[in-house]
Amino acid sequence: MENVTLKSLAALAVPAAISVLLNNAFKVIDQYSVQWLGVESQAAVGSCTFILIGLFSVFAVVSVGTGPLVARATGAQDDALRRRIIGNALSGGILLGGGVLLLTGLAAPLICEGLGLSDGTKLQAVTYLQSLAVVGFPLALAPVVDAIFIAVGRAGFVMLLQLLATLLNIVLNPLFIYVLDLGISRAAIATGISRGLSVLIGLIVLGRLFMPQRKDFYWGSSLRRIIRIGLPISWSIAMFALVYWALLKTSISPLGPAVNAALGIGFSALEGFTWPIFWGISIGVASLVGRYIGANRIGQANQTIRLAFPIVTVGGLLAAAVFWFGAEFLCEIFTSDPLVLAEAILYAKILAFSQLFVAYECLAEGVLEGAGDTRPILFWSVPWNILRIPLAWLFAFPLGFGAAGIWWVINITTVIKAAGKWSAVLWGQWKTIEV
Repeated sequence: MENVTLKSLAALAVPAAISVLLNNAFKVIDQYSVQWLGVESQAAVGSCTFILIGLFSVFAVVSVGTGPLVARATGAQDDALRRRIIGNALSGGILLGGGVLLLTGLAAPLICEGLGLSDGTKLQAVTYLQSLAVVGFPLALAPVVDAIFIAVGRAGFVMLLQLLATLLNIVLNPLFIYVLDLGISRAAIATGISRGLSVLIGLIVLGRLFMPQRKDFYWGSSLRRIIRIGLPISWSIAMFALVYWALLKTSISPLGPAVNAALGIGFSALEGFTWPIFWGISIGVASLVGRYIGANRIGQANQTIRLAFPIVTVGGLLAAAVFWFGAEFLCEIFTSDPLVLAEAILYAKILAFSQLFVAYECLAEGVLEGAGDTRPILFWSVPWNILRIPLAWLFAFPLGFGAAGIWWVINITTVIKAAGKWSAVLWGQWKTIEV
């Protein structure tokens, strides 16, 4: 491998950021497309966001564990090992994804009951989730396919796949929902069809490039290593989703559908544009760090971090400015309801204060994930996410701050999590950990 430069980092980070942005656009497109079905439909899609994050947390067991192992094997130029890891990752992802989606479809009414939604919103949310469970299998396998290509430095190809899927979803959503008058369920079906085509193309290209053999798909030590690396991140993401589930039940839903819908707009749409940029840079860093560790070039892994830090700093400050100064303009795109608009603007302006720290947190996670040292991410994420539940309720109701109190609790805990994860990066155990 050549030495890392700003150009080589950008060649990975830019298409990776665009890829994550496009992938996250599925939620944004759904949120935008259902607005004319009413506030209950918007609240349903917004509330389901955290269920989808929970599903992704299970898929991440395989995808997160695959990335650093493929990157290390690539850096070490061990093609046979890389094929085994790829084969084990795909077969593990197929079984895990299918089982999780089946359970989601069966348990959708119970899941939505636990969110504390009003009857109309709950019915819409159940319909959305059950439809996604039927056609959502590509969403389970897509993270694994993307992780493989990014780990070997082919982020540009992933970006093209995401672009194809996003454009198709933009066309199918309004067609299914309004032209064919099929309602909220078809928003989920449009997502499944769009992502399915891109995953199919990705699998074909993957097979031709890396040529895994039948024996590579038999589960063995490679899958155990994948799961060992991926589990801490999976638990972390799952707890994040469960915490928001609890926040919806205890603090957000009791404040009314307007706050539910505002959370959907703020989290899925506004942060749906900024967080993917931070995470894309993080993915590029993870790919380089993993390959440099595999090639036993720790100095270049450190240089990757030094190059990325000012980039995420600028990105975080720009995101904060957009949230603060562009809140009204951006939120008006997603709703014309005055109550929802006011709550969404409040969310955006408060969350502006944590965007820089979100960017720093993403970069720290990229370093740790790229090295396969994922346990510090779990240890610094879960306790502070869980604390959001009682603190949000305390600030929203007994202290009387309402929705603003919830959003400030999220800000403060984000700062603490970012500081903790950076302490793990600076400690340096990731440089020598065996995976």
